[in-house]
Amino acid sequence: MEDTMQLYDKVFQNCRELFVHKTADYGTSWRVLRMISIADQLYIKAQRIRTIQALGRQKIADGIDGEFKAIVNYGVIGLVQLGMQAEAPTDLSLQEASTYFDEKTAHIRRIMMDKNHDYGEAWRDMSVEGITDLILMKILRIRQILANDGKTLVSEGIDSNLVDIVNYALFALILRQESSNHLQEKFPEGKI
Repeated sequence: MEDTMQLYDKVFQNCRELFVHKTADYGTSWRVLRMISIADQLYIKAQRIRTIQALGRQKIADGIDGEFKAIVNYGVIGLVQLGMQAEAPTDLSLQEASTYFDEKTAHIRRIMMDKNHDYGEAWRDMSVEGITDLILMKILRIRQILANDGKTLVSEGIDSNLVDIVNYALFALILRQESSNHLQEKFPEGKI
């Protein structure tokens, strides 16, 4: 579990750095996104991953890892948006945006630790393709909850689904990194 936490934190930190750089470039333009738009962005990223997995090739340079990182960051953005008041300013400073990001990532991390305890790191036995499908399922659940005016009868809400989406994307990144490291150890000259 300790090794998992180090990898998890490293991957999450990498996503945070990307968030900070994009916020420096674009400001907090994401603040105008409604939850359905965030769900759509998540869907586009996850669907592209699934398409690349199915075809075994891609035509655009951005790879699967970049899409999983985008899913992490859009998921955190969704949680930030859910926690903001309607009248909150659209423009946030880089420091404010980073603070909101860090608050949500701490929450996501706590939930991951609790679930990892109860599920015994079952995600380590999953395929990246299976994780992609679970992310897509969670996105479709969010869309349905939004179609139901945000109400559920017995199910988790949008926030819980976003937390799961972020954690699944982080798990996929860890699995892909470990797989890549294993291949490099097995074939150090790059001859596969």
